Amino acid sequence: MAVRTLFVALLFAFPALAELKPLEKGKVSFKAVDDQKDVVERYRLEPREFDYQLKPQRDLVVSGIEIYSLTFPSPVKTKYEENNTVHAEYFLPKGKGPFPGVIILDILDGSQIVSRGIATILATQGIAGLCVQMPYYGPRRPADGKVRLLSPDVTQTLERIRQTVLDNRCAVAWLASRPEIDSKKLGIHGTSLGSFMAALTAAAEPRLNNVSLLLGGGGLVDAYWDHPQAKQYLGVLAYFGGDKAGLKKAIAPADPITYAENLKKRNLLMIAASNDDIVPPSAARALWEATGKQKIVWLNATHVGAVFYLFDATDHIVKHFK
Repeated sequence: MAVRTLFVALLFAFPALAELKPLEKGKVSFKAVDDQKDVVERYRLEPREFDYQLKPQRDLVVSGIEIYSLTFPSPVKTKYEENNTVHAEYFLPKGKGPFPGVIILDILDGSQIVSRGIATILATQGIAGLCVQMPYYGPRRPADGKVRLLSPDVTQTLERIRQTVLDNRCAVAWLASRPEIDSKKLGIHGTSLGSFMAALTAAAEPRLNNVSLLLGGGGLVDAYWDHPQAKQYLGVLAYFGGDKAGLKKAIAPADPITYAENLKKRNLLMIAASNDDIVPPSAARALWEATGKQKIVWLNATHVGAVFYLFDATDHIVKHFK
């Protein structure tokens, strides 16, 4: 709470950028850069044109960063009107571009504190960051507040994960269209829950050559099968025939290890916690091995305790995207 309060206080200590720059409205075209033959059907996206609005928010004078809010329609239409608009925050370095551009995805709580912090650090190093709100988070959450991205209903969860990936692919098209962004230096970073969504997006979107996963992994059924925190959820096995193989098949569309061959083609950085009590270290190791044993950094921490190593982690992340 103290960190959140400090961030908000600092953010509003700076002048509103809206006083200096006008609202920008425009159109962006999405078109896959390949034939998508290596992308599973659920994550393919047909050519489309969509409107966007880019609204100036804050001018962080000392840090040399301009912050904007971005909205555009989701390519997936749900029965919840709030969820049909994608919301994002754009952290743009001042100075002469073009800059590398990175999609940044948040942790499970969705407060965006972690994402904004990482975006701020990247922007001070000349890397633009776009913090994309995942479905049913923040302003995308319906008024009753009960709908979530993840739920015990596996079918619903898989559909919401699909929307996350397709939203991110449109966000990539928006970044690639910007004159201040180097379209050949696009990437994606995710932390915890965001790391799983980032891996799925990167596997489906070849423009995301640079990929950073913090506190993530793959091979989820194997990793969690004997995990103490998973016991309460094993009741869902009855729905899939009651065995491990059935569960693996059911969640394969949302498991990054399913798309390991595509991730081998990306420049991948993994940062894992050796004492992680939420995402087992075996999951990180499994994904690292399956994706060609690219760079992995181990933090001597638990999942939540990794916050105390955030400066070390972001140093690796900055170097990766530069």
